[in-house]
Amino acid sequence: MAPITFCKFHGFGNDYIVIERSAIDASMSVADLARAICHRHTGAGADGIAVIDRTAGESADCSSRTVNPDGSEAAFSGNGTRCAVAYLYYKKLWTQPALRLGTRSGIKNYTLIETLADGHYWFEAEIGKPRFASDEIPMRAETRLENVIDRQIPVGDQWVTISAVNVGNPVACTFVDSFDLDWRVLGQQLELHEAFPERANIVFVKILDRENIELRIWERGAGETSASGTCASGAAVLSAVTGRAERTVSVHTEGGVTEVFWREDDEILLTGRADLVYCGVWPN
Repeated sequence: MAPITFCKFHGFGNDYIVIERSAIDASMSVADLARAICHRHTGAGADGIAVIDRTAGESADCSSRTVNPDGSEAAFSGNGTRCAVAYLYYKKLWTQPALRLGTRSGIKNYTLIETLADGHYWFEAEIGKPRFASDEIPMRAETRLENVIDRQIPVGDQWVTISAVNVGNPVACTFVDSFDLDWRVLGQQLELHEAFPERANIVFVKILDRENIELRIWERGAGETSASGTCASGAAVLSAVTGRAERTVSVHTEGGVTEVFWREDDEILLTGRADLVYCGVWPN
């Protein structure tokens, strides 16, 4: 099999290896490739891979699959897709100001706001409408819930209050006064909790004021990450739904600040950057 060419981008430190589907041999397992190339010590190291297919059909200009480091596939990734779109501009495969990107969770509309330098971009993206019902998240419940807000679930010998939403991926948030807790252990326990049949992204949310929130993120299939577009979106929406923040918020993470605007028509608008790290070749 021929070596695989790739480029690595990051969105606020949340890094993805972008590969064109045509570069991957048809006999190769994409899950195995993700596990190998994403490994931080023996691979190129990343929070996932974005596999681009430029033969997406009439409904989209291009499509992208997001595969986690453990080989599982995400329905959507805010930063992963932004990195995929940045690759298209960097390689001059797309030059129009707007692009329709196909994902497992539907078509997402990206607009190039600014090119900071070659390989460094700001994008605005319409990523869809949040879904709140328990069967749409999905989250197990005795009966179907119209929303999952401030629900208590048992974790070991304690009860944890969570709110949840699907913003392309399931996101469960717990609101905290500080991050002075073992949130990584709790995040892993919640990701794998029986309440979430498809696992979930776990976000610890600290309200700074009505227009600013701060997060710590335990991402499904990836573990601790410095940023996440879907987690930022889910946290912003749930902060607004619970009356803790406005519908437009700046979401602060260890990687940077993402702007989220939950419009009155229910569409979530996500603004953030994607930056080239390097391009390389992965030997098969």
